[in-house]
Amino acid sequence: MSKSMSRSPFGWSNRGGTVTVIEAPVARSYRRRATIAFWIVLGVVGLLAATVASHYLHPIVGALLGGIIGAVCGAVVFALIVAWPVLRVFWHWLPEIVLGLAAVYGWNALMQSTPMWGSLLVVALLVGLPAAIGPVRRRVMAFIWCLVVRHRLRLCFAAFIATNRSGSLPLILPARPTPAGERVWVWLRPGLSLRDLEQDGQVQKLAVACWANEVRVMRASRRYAALIRLDITRREPLAGKVVSPLPDYVPTDVPTNAPTSPGMPPVGLDLPDVPDRPVTTTADTPRPRRPRNPTTETSPTDGFDPSDYA
Repeated sequence: MSKSMSRSPFGWSNRGGTVTVIEAPVARSYRRRATIAFWIVLGVVGLLAATVASHYLHPIVGALLGGIIGAVCGAVVFALIVAWPVLRVFWHWLPEIVLGLAAVYGWNALMQSTPMWGSLLVVALLVGLPAAIGPVRRRVMAFIWCLVVRHRLRLCFAAFIATNRSGSLPLILPARPTPAGERVWVWLRPGLSLRDLEQDGQVQKLAVACWANEVRVMRASRRYAALIRLDITRREPLAGKVVSPLPDYVPTDVPTNAPTSPGMPPVGLDLPDVPDRPVTTTADTPRPRRPRNPTTETSPTDGFDPSDYA
C-alpha cells in the first residue's frame, strides 16, 4: 500500500480520488452520538436493573448484574447508531438486493428440481413473455424507473441540496409509478424543510438529474412537515391522441342537404352568400329609479320561528 493511500472509515481514500461508503465527518458525528447514547443507556438501564435485582439478590450482586445489563443494552444501542449510515445504504439498495437474492436462490432451486432444458425454458418464458406483452412490459419498465429515480434523488440530496450540520441526508422512502411518471416519498431530516427544495433552480436541477420533464414538490402529510412528496413528470398522458369509435356510428348515406338545427348556421356557405339583414336597434327606455331606502310592509320577523333555535 502506498503512502498516499490512507484508511478512512468504511472505505479507502487517497489524494487523487475518494472511494468511500460513508464520509469521514458523518462517521465521526455518528460515533460521537453513539458514545453519548452508550453512557446514557448504561446509566439509566443499569440503575433500573440494579434496583429491581436488589429486591431478589444481594445488593452487591444486584448492582453488578444491573451494570452488566446496562452495558449490554448500551453496546447494542452504540452498535446500531454507529452502523446506521451503513444500514441506510442497505436501505437504499434494498430492492436490488432482494431481487438479486431472489434470482440467485430461485435459479439454484430451479436447477435442482428440473433438468437443464427445463430451467432454460422456464427462464425464457419468465423473461420473454413480459417482454413480448406490451402492458406487462410497460408495467415492468415503470417499476424499474422507480428504482432508478430513488438513486437519482439520493445523488441530488448528496450533491447540491443543503444538509444539516451533521451531514445527514433525507431518507428516501418507497416510490410507485404514476400515469405521468413516478411518485416518491421523502422524509426530511432536522435542518431541512420544504422551502429548501422550492428555491429557485432546485426543482429544475431535480428534473435534470432524474431525466424527467418536470418535478413537483409538495407536502404529503398534514400532520408531519418532514414527509414530502415528489411527483416526477416524464410524459404527458393527456397529450396523446385518443381513438374515438363515434365516427364509426355516423351513417355514410346522409344527404348533403339534410336539415340542420335552427340555431346552427347553414354549412357550406361563404361570406358573400350570406344575405345582409338590417340590424334594428330599439331605443333605450329609461329604467325606473329605485328609492334609496326602500320600505317594505312585511315585518323582518315574518316567517321567523324562535323555536327553530331552541
